[in-house]
Amino acid sequence: MADLATPEFLSTLKAAFPPGSPDSPSHLWALIAVVSFSASNVTEAVPVVFKYALDDLVQAQMQAGTSQDVAHAEQLVLARKFRESVLRAGLLCGVPRAIDSLIELHKVMPEHLRDTKPLRDTHKPPAEWDRGGKEVFETIYRETAPSIFNLVDTAYPDLAWFCITVGYGMLYGGTDTLSTIEQIYNMVATLVAVDAPRQIGWHLGNALRNGASLEEARAVRRAALEVAGRAGVKWRGAVPDVEEPATE
Repeated sequence: MADLATPEFLSTLKAAFPPGSPDSPSHLWALIAVVSFSASNVTEAVPVVFKYALDDLVQAQMQAGTSQDVAHAEQLVLARKFRESVLRAGLLCGVPRAIDSLIELHKVMPEHLRDTKPLRDTHKPPAEWDRGGKEVFETIYRETAPSIFNLVDTAYPDLAWFCITVGYGMLYGGTDTLSTIEQIYNMVATLVAVDAPRQIGWHLGNALRNGASLEEARAVRRAALEVAGRAGVKWRGAVPDVEEPATE
């Protein structure tokens, strides 16, 4: 099913996103595509998306006359964003899909863009992950954080602990590889693929609360729907749309 990620389809996805700055072209479209394919269990498309995005970056670097050191640093950032995006998506769509996707991605990963040790501090005590997780959670949910936490904590206190310490602490807050808005979009794309409308609505709202434009948020939702639909995902009901913030 890797043929689902054709150059024509990926080019169309890219064109539907707001452009990045001339000095820093955005590869948000590619992160959404790779997460959507991985979460939809089309793991063989993951390396195809990466190779397309890497070639796109290399071409832009050549046109800009980017130095070798800077080019390598930018390519490493892209590679790490791909790996981290797939890993984090695994919390919501299932670790086996993340494992399969990362194994497929590794097969095409250039040697100089591979990591050989964890990016996270594996010796950090749990209490620090807990504190950091609360900070990440509050940053993402903003003013809705207390009500969402209370909802989860009331459902099962151990669920709240897992979400904060393991999810938002160790996983989402373990590295700064993804920005806050990239993390939110990562969750939106994954949740679209697994048909979780309540949480899709939460995180589309979080995107706007964290400064995303309506155009960008809508492009992310549309791309996630297009990729997951192409991969065969069926939704039981309507997928939440991006709601414009209320005006005074």
